[in-house]
Amino acid sequence: MIPSDLEIAQAAEMLPITEIAKNMGLEEDEIELYGKYKAKINFEQVLERMKDRPDAKYIDVTAITPTPLGEGKTVTSIGLTQALGKIGKNVVLTLREPSLGPVFGIKGGAAGGGYSQVVPMEDLNLHFTGDIHAVGAANNLLAAMIDTSILLGNPLNIDPLTISWRRVVDISDRALRDIVIGLGGRENGYPRQTGYDITVASEVMAILALAKNLKDLRQRLGRIVVAYTYDGKPVTAEDLKAAGAMTVLLKEALKPNLIQTLEHQPCIMHAGPFANIAHGNNSVVADLVALKCADYVVTESGFGADCGAEKMMNIKVRALGKSPDCVVITCTIRALKMHGGAFTVRPGKPIDEELVKKENMPALEEGTGNLIKMIENMKLFGLPVVVTINKRTTDTDQEIQLVKKLAEEAGVVACVPIEVWAKGGEGGKEAAEAVVEACNQPKEFKFLYELDWPIKKKIETIATKIYGADGVDYSPLAEQKIQQYTEAGWDKLPICMAKTHLSLSHDPNLKGVPKGYRLPVVDIRPSIGAGFLYPLCGAMRTMPGLPSRPAAVDVDIDETGRTVGLF
Repeated sequence: MIPSDLEIAQAAEMLPITEIAKNMGLEEDEIELYGKYKAKINFEQVLERMKDRPDAKYIDVTAITPTPLGEGKTVTSIGLTQALGKIGKNVVLTLREPSLGPVFGIKGGAAGGGYSQVVPMEDLNLHFTGDIHAVGAANNLLAAMIDTSILLGNPLNIDPLTISWRRVVDISDRALRDIVIGLGGRENGYPRQTGYDITVASEVMAILALAKNLKDLRQRLGRIVVAYTYDGKPVTAEDLKAAGAMTVLLKEALKPNLIQTLEHQPCIMHAGPFANIAHGNNSVVADLVALKCADYVVTESGFGADCGAEKMMNIKVRALGKSPDCVVITCTIRALKMHGGAFTVRPGKPIDEELVKKENMPALEEGTGNLIKMIENMKLFGLPVVVTINKRTTDTDQEIQLVKKLAEEAGVVACVPIEVWAKGGEGGKEAAEAVVEACNQPKEFKFLYELDWPIKKKIETIATKIYGADGVDYSPLAEQKIQQYTEAGWDKLPICMAKTHLSLSHDPNLKGVPKGYRLPVVDIRPSIGAGFLYPLCGAMRTMPGLPSRPAAVDVDIDETGRTVGLF
C-alpha cells in the first residue's frame, strides 16, 4: 500500500537547496535562502549572466476537461520532469504556487501526489515564501486608498458606482462575495456595495506572473484601472499614487522560488493565477530563468487545453517571447468515461468507484471526443502533441488501447500510459522519450488571432475554434464595454476568457464535446495592468466556497508537533 502524499513528502530525503541551485548552474550570490530547502532567485542577475546561452526545449503540460477532482496534471508535470531526469536529460520544472483556497477546500494543493511530488510539501502548500500574502497586501492597499480618496474630498472625481477593484483574502469564504462597507458613520468611509475575491484572482497576481522585471512590474501596477470619474475617464493606481508602494510590497515576491522534486530536479514555483478567471500560468520570470538553466523545461497550464493552454499560447507566449516546442495533454480513463455519460461527478461529492471500475467501452469512446478536441485545439497553434494517460489501478488494457488508438488517429506523436504517481520518474520513461521525440519535430507556431483584430473577432475566434460554439451572444452591457474599450484604445489587447473549467462550453453541465450552443458574454472587464481584456462567459465566481466537508477538517498537529492530514 502506497503511503499518503504527506507521509511520502515527510519521509523524503531532500538535498540542500544550495546543491539544487549549484546543479542548475546558479552561483551563490544568485539565490537568497529561505531556510535549508527553499530559496529565492535573483533572476535579473541570472538572466544577465546567462543571456548568451541557448534556450532549452520548452514543454507545456495541459489536460482534457477535468472532473471537479482534477486528473493529475501536476502529477504528470512533476512525473514527466522526473522521468526526463531518469533518461539522462538536464531538466527544470516550473509550476504555479498553490492557493490556500483549494488547499483547505476540495481540490487539494499544488505539490503533485504519490511519488510524483515537489518538496517541501507542507511549506509550499501553506505560507511558502509569502508571495501570495504580498499580493493580497498590495491589492488591499490599493482598495483602501480608493475609499480614502473618496472620503477625503474625492479629488479624482471618482464615481463610487463604477469602482471595480475588490479586496481579497486567500481563503475560500463565500460570505464575503457580496458585502456592504463603510457602515457605522462618516469616519468609517463611504457606504457602498462591494465584495472580496480570492487572492489568486486579483489582477495583481496576473501582473506578478506576466511582469518581466521590476520596472515592468511598476509600470503594469500603475496601469491598473480601478474605477471611472463622473465624466467617464478611467482612474488608475497611478492616479491614486498607490503603484509605488504596491511595487515595494511586491519587490521580493517578484523573485521566483526554487524547490525540488522528490528525485532532486529543480522546480521553480512562482505566481498562481487561476486559469478559469485569469491566464492560469506560472510566471514569465520563472520560465526565463529555467530556459537558460536546462536543456528541457516542463511547465503547466491550468485546467484543460481550452483554458490555461489557450491562454498560454495567446497571452503568456506574447509576454515571454518563446513558444512551446511540444504540448502534453494528460487524461484519465475515469474522466473520459464521465464525459461519455457513464456517471456524473458533483463538486465536493466522491465518485462512485463501482462505476469507475466498470469497463464501459461505448462511454469511453464517446468521452474520448473531449480528448480529440483538445488535441485539435493545440494543433491549431502548430505544435506537436503527446498524450499521457494517467493510469489508475482500475483501468483495463482494453480501455487504454482504445484511447491510444483514437488519439493516434487524431495525429499525436504518441499516446502513452504513465504510472508516475505510484512509481515516480520510473513510471514515465516512455512518455519522456516521446516528449524528446516531439520536441525534435518541426513546429510552425502561430497565434490563434492577431492583436489588431477587433475585440469581437478575437472573442468569436476563441469561442468557435477552441470551444466549438456556433457563435457568441453579447449582453447590452458587453456591447457597451466593447465600444468603450475600443474608444479607449484597449481593443489591441489579447483576450482572457473567464469561463467554467468543467466544460468546453460556458455551462459546467455540458460534458464531452458540446454542440449546437452559443456562448453568452455577459460582461467584459479590463485588466490593463496585466495587459488583457476578460469577457465573462455565463456566471463566474471569483470567490470559491468551502464544501460541506472541507479538507481543512483533516489537518492538525500530532503530539510531536508534526503536521497530519494535509493530503
